[in-house]
Amino acid sequence: MKVRFMSLASGSSGNCYYLGYGDHGILIDAGIGIRTIKKHLKDVGISMDSIQAVFVTHDHADHIKAVGHLGEKLHIPIYTTALVHAGINKSYCMTEKLHSSIRFLEKEEPLQLEHFRITSFEVPHDGTDNVGYCIEVNNKVFSFVTDLGEITPLAAQYINKAHYLILEANYDEEMLKMGPYPAYLKQRISGKNGHLSNSAAADFLAENIREELQYIWLCHLSKDNNHPELAYKTVEWKLKNKGIIVGKDVQLLALKRSTPSELYIFE
Repeated sequence: MKVRFMSLASGSSGNCYYLGYGDHGILIDAGIGIRTIKKHLKDVGISMDSIQAVFVTHDHADHIKAVGHLGEKLHIPIYTTALVHAGINKSYCMTEKLHSSIRFLEKEEPLQLEHFRITSFEVPHDGTDNVGYCIEVNNKVFSFVTDLGEITPLAAQYINKAHYLILEANYDEEMLKMGPYPAYLKQRISGKNGHLSNSAAADFLAENIREELQYIWLCHLSKDNNHPELAYKTVEWKLKNKGIIVGKDVQLLALKRSTPSELYIFE
């Protein structure tokens, strides 16, 4: 059996990722429409019946849009912390509130679900509560670290466990500074409870990259303050300055905001 990974969407308008092994799969976030989720999975031969759970990072709309349908209509368990669950059911975008599908996680207490060992951990952001996920499956470690204002020592600990890393590169600092957003929004985005910039992601990776890290996917790119090529080049350049060659020493990709990635299959 092989591990499969796919981004269904990754950006400030909606986020959803698939991780599968054998006949089972999970979703990390579900911030796009349910029909879009079904279509993208069907296009690569993945049945909704194989989805065992959804793991939610926080309660902002671009991460939870479809969780009501997934949980209450399709009866798929929705896992996250008690505080995130409370925030989800208060959200304006939740026309279908969660009841029977609610499952609680405690941060840094691993959960075993089928072949997946899932650990949530605190990240700094301005949701009601906020977590990243470190997921072990078939001796491979995937770390999902999105929507965080800075890489804390705890987040760094879980990033450094990863063989496969999904890491936020939300904005280019100069684009944000010179762009049309009002001052308060620029401050929110660039603050310690906001989002991670291209350069902050690049600096961390250049200083901390390990041989075990095989793939980096840059995620949650802003529509207005970033470009995939710019995020990619920023990280590639910082890695090159440390003697790390993209394509040889590590694979690097910037995920698309509103279209799915390929389905990656790992032996």
